[in-house]
Amino acid sequence: MNVLVIGSGAREHALCRSLSLDPAVTALYCAPGNAGIAEVAELHRVDALDGEAVSALAVELGAELVIVGPEAPLVAGVADAVREAGIPVFGPSKEAAQLEGSKAFAKDVMAAAGVPTSRSYVCTTPEEVAEALDAFGAPYVVKDDGLAAGKGVVVTDDLEAAAAHAAGCERVVIEEFLDGPEVSLFAITDGVSVVPLQPAQDFKRALDGDEGPNTGGMGAYSPLPWADPKLVDEVLETVLQPTVDEMRHRGTPFSGLLYAGLAITSRGVRVIEFNARFGDPETQVVLARLKTPLAGVLKAAATGDLADLPALRWSEDAAVTVVIASHNYPGTPRTGDPISGLAEVAAEDAPHAYVLHAGTKYDGDDRDTVVSAGGRVLSVTATGTDLTEARERAYQAVGRIGLDGSQHRTDIAAKAAAGA
Repeated sequence: MNVLVIGSGAREHALCRSLSLDPAVTALYCAPGNAGIAEVAELHRVDALDGEAVSALAVELGAELVIVGPEAPLVAGVADAVREAGIPVFGPSKEAAQLEGSKAFAKDVMAAAGVPTSRSYVCTTPEEVAEALDAFGAPYVVKDDGLAAGKGVVVTDDLEAAAAHAAGCERVVIEEFLDGPEVSLFAITDGVSVVPLQPAQDFKRALDGDEGPNTGGMGAYSPLPWADPKLVDEVLETVLQPTVDEMRHRGTPFSGLLYAGLAITSRGVRVIEFNARFGDPETQVVLARLKTPLAGVLKAAATGDLADLPALRWSEDAAVTVVIASHNYPGTPRTGDPISGLAEVAAEDAPHAYVLHAGTKYDGDDRDTVVSAGGRVLSVTATGTDLTEARERAYQAVGRIGLDGSQHRTDIAAKAAAGA
């Protein structure tokens, strides 16, 4: 099977790594990719937001499956253009991707499907914002209605900060605060059948102890030893299947990856948000534990054959991912700094620990030097018999990597590993 992956982040590197290990994959391409992905896939230049360009590249390469990784191309309708070219594509249509593209739309779908979520107001004026903030009180939860690369949400006790974030958005969703731990649960769907993956937990705040600003994610782990064993079945029944059914009933079936961000509250499971693609950094740990070859699963979703798929097989091992970010992330990150230690990780820590590239590129024509090119630069993923061993392996590998001014959290999965 010839496979083309669209994107350039750690999520796409994780996908390409898994696909490169799949014996059914005979040729693997990525566009535009990054320096790390170049080690496992053939890179091609393309504007990932240009559906016609992506579909033309897929035709040229003889792709038998296209996987659209990031949210922006999905919301722009890239998957539609590929489907129109007659190529199976893993990723929802432009209309279905509004589950992530508009938080107000997602709330409407959840209401119609009876999916448990937080109470919320959609606001477009300062007066509406002030009324909603007063109605819910602190902590204030303010979400940009559109795409914001994982940084459109502010959770704060500071009323002025909440109002200021709302003022910078054209339309916002203001919600009640949900107590309890958060869980990420992915599901693969062809628009009818839904196959949940294993749950993970990510860490949004920039600093240890869940301090600092929200980010795109600073680390993740799976499995969740503290979670109810029935959690996945409950979420499938009350959240995932009803949402997929509602989207199909609206005439906009959702096929691809449905991501549910959940809060396990004192009143039960509540949906925080939906995403329309694999989440980063949770993808890194979930795919590290998936034993079933990936290409056939995604192809079955793209062709409507998910009901015929055998049950997924999972490793009993634990997985931990630690994100290494640039200086000043999530503000204006510094880029262009050389990265050292990558070869050492490959030599000393593989196969239990490995590096997935996100914001990286080659230093011009020098293929021996990789430099930072974004806010979240690398993800270090490790597996072990339990979370303690996986954490030790991950942080040992992190210690080998040099990036001037870089930052990472030191407490990823620490509480879960300690049984707290």
